[in-house]
Amino acid sequence: MSMKNYEFWFVVGSQFLYGDEVLETVAKRAEEMAAKMNASGILPCKVVYKVTAKTNKEIADVVKEANYDDKCAGIITWCHTFSPSKMWINGFVDLQKPYCHFATQYNREIPNEEIDMDFMNLNQAAHGDREHGFIAARLRMPRKVIAGYWQDEDVLERIGDWMRSAVGVAVSKSLKVMRFGDNMREVAVTEGDKVEVQAKLGWQVNTWPVGTLVEYIEAVSEEEVDALMKEYAEKYVMNTDNISAVRYQAKEEIAMKKMLDEEGCLAFSNTFQDLYGMEQLPGLASQRLMEQGYGYGGEGDWKVAAMTAIMKAMGEGKNGGTAFMEDYTYHLEKGKEYSLGAHMLEVCPSLAADKPKIEVHPLGIGGKGDPARLVFEGREGKAIVASLVDMGGRLRLIVQDIECVKPIMEMPNLPVARVMWRAMPNLTTGVECWITAGGAHHTVLSYDVSASQMKDWATMMDIEFVHITKDTTVESLEKELFLNDLAWKLK
Repeated sequence: MSMKNYEFWFVVGSQFLYGDEVLETVAKRAEEMAAKMNASGILPCKVVYKVTAKTNKEIADVVKEANYDDKCAGIITWCHTFSPSKMWINGFVDLQKPYCHFATQYNREIPNEEIDMDFMNLNQAAHGDREHGFIAARLRMPRKVIAGYWQDEDVLERIGDWMRSAVGVAVSKSLKVMRFGDNMREVAVTEGDKVEVQAKLGWQVNTWPVGTLVEYIEAVSEEEVDALMKEYAEKYVMNTDNISAVRYQAKEEIAMKKMLDEEGCLAFSNTFQDLYGMEQLPGLASQRLMEQGYGYGGEGDWKVAAMTAIMKAMGEGKNGGTAFMEDYTYHLEKGKEYSLGAHMLEVCPSLAADKPKIEVHPLGIGGKGDPARLVFEGREGKAIVASLVDMGGRLRLIVQDIECVKPIMEMPNLPVARVMWRAMPNLTTGVECWITAGGAHHTVLSYDVSASQMKDWATMMDIEFVHITKDTTVESLEKELFLNDLAWKLK
């Protein structure tokens, strides 16, 4: 589903102690708060007020309903009055959706002239939320606690960021990945336990024969190709005379999209070692599918394909871009150290600083015809790179902060899309930290999704999270990884 079709249920805690009038006031205020938060234009998804919960059964019932409603991507709770936390136990134990505890209050300020015991009895969030928070801590629940006034922009932005992470969970839980062939031979980091990831993350990862894809390619009509070529001409600069190579990529794009959509797959992988019956390794075709929101992984890397799809869904509506990426080479000039990210062909044009060019060049790998691809430079700006690795018995999500720059050289003989960046805390320390943590050479680069959002996603999915920042040192990271190993072995 699109981001706008998800909703988050607002469940407000109270009790019968203060009478019907108080409960009516609480319900009216909760409805008003949901309506105004939605009207702010800041939240990416709708907040739906569901109930002022006063009993164990009411809470358990709304949780059951949320668990089985595909539109509900999570619940947001708040205790307007004191809500005894034992009544939340049954519901919280059964909760299968992301959970945000919103610690706020209806009034921004204490009303000096109006405050009396009636006001105090009604407005008890200051200790109601603490009672409510205890039970989640006691149950060791994964949760997000956000405190602040419910009409403040920065508070709503934090809720919106959490919503995007929760949508990433919803996408993950139903994600299907189509593999065209296996992963590249003898490569370790692209391996992984598909049973574990389906149990933990929800991913259904399966293989479809390359021969079936070839049949789909051969069935694409010239009329379909003509229509797609017109779109290419409108969106990109046609910088080649080899139109037949471009038309073949159009066939591949159409064929792969048909297969993905028929099977309900949002991500795919392929490898240059399994192209039997194909004329070209998909380059332009894979870039185009990523631009439409599909995840991709090269050399059969199904983990990065899935993560690309999830992070694209989390960043929907933003315009920075998210893409499959690979660290290719370094610039090690003192004081000007940079990473150059690229791939053989497949970098999503959502990263492009300018209008991409369609070009055709030899590939030198795969033994097939010269493939068409989009060539461009990435835009400047702060971003992250993320890598999900299988540590054997658990999954680890590694995120590094980076700052993308305009490439410091033109590289006129490099006919691929590329992005240059400054890694945090610096190139060499960053590389040492990345390698120490076991980070892969394939990543997802995103201008749209933050490290904080990825941390929230990892917390919701109950997997390890490692963040390399401007302040990270090799020593601090080694200590963190050691403690993480101990903690996760106890889980």
